Amino acid sequence: MTDYIYNSHGSAVGFIRGKYIHDISGNAIGQINGTHVHKLAGSYVGELHKDMVVNKHLGNYGNIGHPGNPGNPGSPGNPGNRRAVNYGYPDVFDELLK
Repeated sequence: MTDYIYNSHGSAVGFIRGKYIHDISGNAIGQINGTHVHKLAGSYVGELHKDMVVNKHLGNYGNIGHPGNPGNPGSPGNPGNRRAVNYGYPDVFDELLK
């Protein structure tokens, strides 16, 4: 089963495979260290909260380094939209794409 990541509008924008976050096309764009989400290059972005990447204003957990590119596992398909959700934290998934 694929663990999808959604944006605040309810659109599936990525998925988790192992300790990596991929965009919906399968390109590796981030890594997960516990609940901390980092860009693939290592810089801290935010927290994984339920099925979103959000800014919980916890500070900066630094740079964990670039682990190398895990490759592209391919697109798992798009599960479609769900309802918009607001967990009280800003959605920062797009920071992984910069």
